[in-house]
Amino acid sequence: MSRLISILILLTALRVTNAQPGSELSLTRIYGSAEFQSQVMGPLRWFDEGAAYTKFSYNKEVGGFDLMKVISETQLYQVLVSAADLIPSGATQPLLIHDYQWSEDQKKLLIFTNSKKVWRLNTKGDYWVFHTDSKVLKKLGGPEVAPATLMFAKFSPQGDRVAYVREHNIYVENLENHEIIQLTQDGTDRIINGTFDWAYEEEFHCRDGFRWSPDGRNIAYWRVDATTIRDFYMINNTDSIYSYLIPVEYPKAGEKPSEAKIGVVDASGGSTVWMQIEGDPTNNYLPRMIWHPNGDKLLMQQLNRAQNHNKILEGTIADGHVKKIYEDKDEAWLEAVDDFNYFDKGKAFSWVSEKNGWKSLYLIREGREKAISPLDSDLLSISLLDEKNDWLYYISSPDNPTQRYLWRVPLNSKKRSPQRVTPEGQSGWHTYQIAPNGKYAHHTYSTANVPPITDLISLPDHRVITSFIDHQSLRKKVTQLEVNPKEFLQITLPSGLSLEASMIKPPSFDPSKKYPVLFYVYGEPWGQTVVDKWGGSRYLWHQMLAQQGYIVMSIDNRGTPSPKGREWRKCVYGQIGVLSSEDQANGLIVLKERFSFIDGERIGIWGWSGGGSMTLNMMFRYPKLYHTGMSIAPVPDQRLYDNIYQERYSGIPQLMQESYEKGSPITYAQQLEGNLLIVHGTADDNVHYQGTEVLINELVKHNKIFSMLAYPGRSHSINEGDGTTLHLQTTLTNYLNQNLPPGGK
Repeated sequence: MSRLISILILLTALRVTNAQPGSELSLTRIYGSAEFQSQVMGPLRWFDEGAAYTKFSYNKEVGGFDLMKVISETQLYQVLVSAADLIPSGATQPLLIHDYQWSEDQKKLLIFTNSKKVWRLNTKGDYWVFHTDSKVLKKLGGPEVAPATLMFAKFSPQGDRVAYVREHNIYVENLENHEIIQLTQDGTDRIINGTFDWAYEEEFHCRDGFRWSPDGRNIAYWRVDATTIRDFYMINNTDSIYSYLIPVEYPKAGEKPSEAKIGVVDASGGSTVWMQIEGDPTNNYLPRMIWHPNGDKLLMQQLNRAQNHNKILEGTIADGHVKKIYEDKDEAWLEAVDDFNYFDKGKAFSWVSEKNGWKSLYLIREGREKAISPLDSDLLSISLLDEKNDWLYYISSPDNPTQRYLWRVPLNSKKRSPQRVTPEGQSGWHTYQIAPNGKYAHHTYSTANVPPITDLISLPDHRVITSFIDHQSLRKKVTQLEVNPKEFLQITLPSGLSLEASMIKPPSFDPSKKYPVLFYVYGEPWGQTVVDKWGGSRYLWHQMLAQQGYIVMSIDNRGTPSPKGREWRKCVYGQIGVLSSEDQANGLIVLKERFSFIDGERIGIWGWSGGGSMTLNMMFRYPKLYHTGMSIAPVPDQRLYDNIYQERYSGIPQLMQESYEKGSPITYAQQLEGNLLIVHGTADDNVHYQGTEVLINELVKHNKIFSMLAYPGRSHSINEGDGTTLHLQTTLTNYLNQNLPPGGK
């Protein structure tokens, strides 16, 4: 066998040698250089409701970035803030801007710089304010503030003050005299004001935890009490002679959530008026909150712990009185609603629900529902609720779940026939950042085989005004590669269920031969893998494997967030890992029957996070079908993951123990027969390394032989440290080559 592998590798090397320059991919080209790196555009901010926008322009002389105002239609521009203006007193280089925002009067610029990661994102750093009239640049926080300790700073609606979070308390700073008022006093690592704990941030995307009132008089904020949440300890063994513990407050499945409440405090200081929300705060969540346009009320979402009942609560800030004005229920689960805004001067609000079998937008007025988007297809996200011009712009793909397009529908017209805004000839994946006036958009599109292009367009005619990023060089390099484009297909199971799939064939594909197949899998409710959009380095790695002689495939099973209706997405409730693995296995069986070129004795599978768990499920549950698996950062036992995510899809463990038992890969570990590689970062605060160690014990108990690689001090992304990504991808490639030999037979 070892001799056969050596011959195959030699043949691959010979093919590389004989290929045209630039046509063959390598790990070094993909991961060890910037050759295929996509361009990144700095943050674009709409100006004058969209009549203009601001963007960065590099200033060679100063060595920093100017901030330019560009007229959307004509592209005439002027420098509003030069790089030279952003050199602090005593410094020689301008501030490196990570993000920025304008005051309402557009005369002040709030700059976020020197940022540091908190959990997954850089949400802590320094903030500076630049006055465009006086050219004064001032750092916020006062002379005693430690570097990189401010969070979520934002202007008051009047632009005269900035509020921010520092060390778990909320502050307001006057921009004229720089007087600082501390609004909350009790903030600690466990009493969290104005931001959130790990679980809220990870699973509800809650980060910025306070809101200015429209009149600038008050601030509404979340207070999270995590004192009852147990610490999970990670161990750092490499940064000192003696190891040390890194605690993370982390509620595992079955543990009660943090206690959250919402209050309102005068922006000039004083006591907080707490919203009198009914129910046990340790058995409910408060994931969303907005101000009424009049500034006298709050609208809040309260999800029960099972996350299948969402109450819409309206609270009066004068006395904290709360009343329920709407509710949504589901037999499976509900997501927190992001498209949640007041409408018609506060007389109605927008709501997204799947109550009719499809995800649709409703306007709720005094408890009455009015459907706006179609009730026979999924609205995936709202791009703009343009009340002034009477249009809803939204993303949907009624006919092809692998793609995404922009649509619009009138808000008030009785004839609500949806109109496709994305041109018919542009297939693939489209995203839009639409200006408040609805006349222009920042538009990015790509396909699975074509890198993204970013333009400024007009709406609704979709006319290209200018191109921001065209990726000409990258697209040229991609076209020079000796590859077959990714293909999309449908699999019909004997049950009649239709699954979306994709396939990349070797460039020298011969249908008379049999090829090994590597499946890329995710399979859980947070992601699709069969999508017609550019996949970056992962796509290129898959193409490199195809050049070696692999067919690379992917299948989207039931439960993935595909726009195929509520039943498709939520039928997996309480069966995460069960129905999904059935679909994957049945899909493979159909593919083997359909395509004679699939070598049924050489089937591999790999995935990351939820995909790592699915890899384990397939290797353990269907050992006769899958021969080699590479599982990265998996959750072998669902009881070890966080409560918000796992209880949402699998139920509360105390009530649905069987769901956790049947859904967890570790339950079936004794059935392993093939080659298995497990990879995990020891500092993974999301999916704990603990799970891999528990799985190792189970595999050892049953005398199952496997390979394992731990990356010390790496997080869930396993990308920290020089050379880490290249090393990981080299490891995966070598393991695949050795255990699932490439090439047609």
